[in-house]
Amino acid sequence: MIRIPTKIRYGTRAMLDLGLNYGNGLILLKEIAKRQEISVGYLEQIIPGLKAAGLVNSSRGAHGGYVLAKEPADITLKEIISALEGPLSLVECISDPDSCERADICITRDIWDDLGAIIDDFLLSITLQQLIGKYRSKQRSCSLMYNI
Repeated sequence: MIRIPTKIRYGTRAMLDLGLNYGNGLILLKEIAKRQEISVGYLEQIIPGLKAAGLVNSSRGAHGGYVLAKEPADITLKEIISALEGPLSLVECISDPDSCERADICITRDIWDDLGAIIDDFLLSITLQQLIGKYRSKQRSCSLMYNI
């Protein structure tokens, strides 16, 4: 089973939180941590990668915090994942063909390469703005069900 690392899941949730608050000024990590139920310490490990990739800006001091560096519609899920984990590579021989003597003749390598391309295209097609829309839709649905 292919598993998505916690770093990607939590990083995506942190970006979603910043996206939901886009335009509301700087957001404290402890606020994101509380809303997303992620420890501040873990967020402190995630944020530097997002900053280095140009997805998040920060400001220090008493009124400091974090904000998206770009509009949510201009941030893809692929960018978020790449910022947190680096380029997607399902098997080592895709990113480093020299690591396998059979790379030139291996049929399964081609399968994993094709699958990686499909996943890349899928992740490129999803923007943070779309995730925000889905989140708000889900919130409305849950709210309606709760009120019935």
